[in-house]
Amino acid sequence: MFFRKKKIEFSEEDFESVIRACIAGNEQAQRTLYRQYFSYAKSICLRHCSSSDDAEEILNEGFFKVFQHLNKYDPSQPFKAWLRTILINTAISHYRKNVKYTRDTVGLEDAAYPKFDDDVIDKITAEEILELVQQIKPIYRTVFMMYVVDGYNHREIADQLNINEATVRSHYVRARARLQHLIKRSYPDLFPNDWGIQSYKQNEN
Repeated sequence: MFFRKKKIEFSEEDFESVIRACIAGNEQAQRTLYRQYFSYAKSICLRHCSSSDDAEEILNEGFFKVFQHLNKYDPSQPFKAWLRTILINTAISHYRKNVKYTRDTVGLEDAAYPKFDDDVIDKITAEEILELVQQIKPIYRTVFMMYVVDGYNHREIADQLNINEATVRSHYVRARARLQHLIKRSYPDLFPNDWGIQSYKQNEN
């Protein structure tokens, strides 16, 4: 973690004073900001990673960038939105750097997958869904989380990842299908009736 040392008065209850102190390089203020937003930031990093180690790396790199560019933050805008953008961009950069080393941890290219009502997802906790999403191939997971959770549209995702929009749509469909498969495999008790199963490859045609 990067903390520059400089003394300046601030109050933990006064967010603007914390920001000013951080910009001035106050180590205590930087630690305060880090502590206040750690849980929120960690949850974002975990969405885009398959391991806690990767999330920790992105978290630290993200906060390093936060303190580097905090003077560019517009106080009239929500800080969480600004922080989230930095963390997501950091996660994307992390993916790009490691893309040649990534592989599908589930291996469902040829797997059959079920179709089910979206209401099923309401019966699973956010933590359980996140655990399943983390098992999806990194590029599919990134597209899925950017679209479903972070609110990017397909064109914006394509621009961020330097791929075409049709590829983004394909990745999203595959991510959704694989998540369905994982839910069916992990929570069979949610599906008492026999499902209609169709080939994943057929869906791609």
